[in-house]
Amino acid sequence: MSTETENKQSFIRILGRLDVLALAFGAIVGWGWVLLSGTWITMAGSLGATIAFIIGGAVIALISLTYAELASAMPNVGGEHVYTGRALGKSWSFVCSWALLFSYVGICSFEAVALPTAVEFLLPEIRIGTLWQFLGSDVDMGFVAIGVIGTALIGLVNYRGIKTAAIFQTLAVGMLIFVGLMLILGAFSFGSIDNSQPWILSPATGILGVLIMVPGLTFGFDVIAQSADEIDLPFQQIGKLLFFSVGLGVLWYVLIILGVSMSMPSADLATSAIASGDAATVLWGSKLAGQLLVLGGIAGILTSWNAFLVGGTRLLYALAKSGQLPAVFARLHPKYRTPYMAIIFVSAICMIAPFWGRTVLVWIINTASFTVVIAFLFVAISFVALRRNEPEMERPFKVRYGKIIGYSAIVLSLLLIAVYLPWSPASLIWPYEWMLLVAWAVLGGVLYVVNRGN
Repeated sequence: MSTETENKQSFIRILGRLDVLALAFGAIVGWGWVLLSGTWITMAGSLGATIAFIIGGAVIALISLTYAELASAMPNVGGEHVYTGRALGKSWSFVCSWALLFSYVGICSFEAVALPTAVEFLLPEIRIGTLWQFLGSDVDMGFVAIGVIGTALIGLVNYRGIKTAAIFQTLAVGMLIFVGLMLILGAFSFGSIDNSQPWILSPATGILGVLIMVPGLTFGFDVIAQSADEIDLPFQQIGKLLFFSVGLGVLWYVLIILGVSMSMPSADLATSAIASGDAATVLWGSKLAGQLLVLGGIAGILTSWNAFLVGGTRLLYALAKSGQLPAVFARLHPKYRTPYMAIIFVSAICMIAPFWGRTVLVWIINTASFTVVIAFLFVAISFVALRRNEPEMERPFKVRYGKIIGYSAIVLSLLLIAVYLPWSPASLIWPYEWMLLVAWAVLGGVLYVVNRGN
């Protein structure tokens, strides 16, 4: 095989430091800071919500340290698939990767519904006619059209190369940061700390209620691991940026909570549909400020969608490359060097998603939060196993106190998994979300058996 042919079958290392940070930060932040900030404050109080994010962020940061070391040691496309394969073998690697793939595809599908929901705040007339109801959720023709158009845009951006996706991500993250800083500046200029009271509400249930949301809201740092073959940085920097992105995301959420809580009394936040948008309107005394804030939220939807499409398609590629999924997903575009068949496949699912209605998508996103915690557990176990079995492995970013960090990450991942089990208030909904999980596991088992025989 010629060198030219080999090059066409490999990824291009082209992403710089800003590209990597924009990719991870955009994945972490998303839309939740616009839509849910009022919910966090009214559940736990302004200080209580902040405490929940700091505790939850510390847990995720500790888990991300295991990712950081492994990503620097094995900077290859597929991330978790590569680490678990080397540490635990192909079978367990497939279990971890298949669980994670549900998260990526689920989040991308959800964004296809979140986008028209956000656009409706600015343009209520997008509702042009109900097609049907599905499980109690209206499926509107205008919503479907926006979801499909958004999918086509994100899919095309990714199809045309990782650098195109990175430029898009950086511009969208810039918009997101601009409007977020506008809110924070408005809070310090025109807000009142008296509005932030009560500081803490229902410590046992309120803070816990916010805390269990944090893993799903801070997940996204691992897209760095998935796209490591496309990062043009010293391998040590990959690990550092991965860990740093978690801290940056948590800081963002804390500042937004502070800004929104200072804007208006808690009672007013409780009745707000989009609290961050209403907070900006109140602070700046202009409806335009609220509309700009929602535009930033839309940018957040696009950054999250773009990043998770990058992560999901690279994971599909890695599974196919290792012979665990059909080989078609391991094809790279000869010009753009993207896993174009994987991009087309995931984009097709996203185009179908708006036709399902919001109810099913909520079940999917809840289940996706659970499956990503399963991946956290497998990576932590792989971290400990490789420290024990391959102590001489080159680790450009080597975590200090590895045994303590590794076992702590395992315990914390198990605790996060327990949050979703039947005895927890945040348990997956029976039978719908559990049925989704079982159906995905069965499909994975069938594909694994079929492809293992090829």
